[in-house]
Amino acid sequence: MNLKHSLVALAVAGALAVTAGAGAEDADLRQQLTEARQQGSVWTAIAVNRNLSPFRIDVDVSGDTAILTGTVDSEVDRELAEQVAREVDGINQVDNRLEVDQQSGRGDERDRGLGGRVDDATLTATIKSKLLWNRRTQGLDIKVRSENGVVTLSGQVDSEETRELAGRIAEDTDQAREIRNQLNVSDMAGSDFTGTAQNAAHSAGDALSDAWVTSKVKSSLLFSRNLSGTSISVDTQGGRVRLAGTVESDAEREQVIRTAEDIRGVTEVNAQDLTVRD
Repeated sequence: MNLKHSLVALAVAGALAVTAGAGAEDADLRQQLTEARQQGSVWTAIAVNRNLSPFRIDVDVSGDTAILTGTVDSEVDRELAEQVAREVDGINQVDNRLEVDQQSGRGDERDRGLGGRVDDATLTATIKSKLLWNRRTQGLDIKVRSENGVVTLSGQVDSEETRELAGRIAEDTDQAREIRNQLNVSDMAGSDFTGTAQNAAHSAGDALSDAWVTSKVKSSLLFSRNLSGTSISVDTQGGRVRLAGTVESDAEREQVIRTAEDIRGVTEVNAQDLTVRD
């Protein structure tokens, strides 16, 4: 990631703003202005993130889509860059073309990004991602705020069970010191509120690729404070996930399986090759 790029993009946006202010009405010029501003915003957001700043990440914006290219050293960094870009105002989609190469930055230190040195912005983005990937929480209005590792969840959910699930998802995240679950159970549960969330989940699930599912299962395992996700391989074929590797206990094995089952787009989990260490 090159901070100079972000400054250049912001300067270009400023120049375009002057031109537009002089009375230019051309739709293409206005579109270029918007894209330049958004491009500068995405570059800046990535540059100031302590976990992403060492990497060279190039950004292009087309319409409401941010296109990320470059190389990072872990799947965690790849997912984080996507979430940071998605949080920029006006960006509704992210075309994540980042490649993972453990030699590109600081090696494969699992705890480098999400352990010990994570800031609140990263923690918030991580929990938002996990809620988005979960089949039961992705369509719900859940807001996440983090301050010194204290995470506050607010908004509306459809049941007490979902409220508790969202709390567990946040709690099982590295660097979350305390969870303040202020989610309210909507009295509209069972009506349009629940139906909208379920329809959104089904619609999204229909379009999910095996690569997307594999990526989200793997990332969820890596984001968990209790699982050794780096030792577990994940393969998806037609929504059916196969897990392989070695875990430390029966309880950890069950958690790995449950984590995979909860990801949107997963239709079946095969854990025959997921064994407990003797």
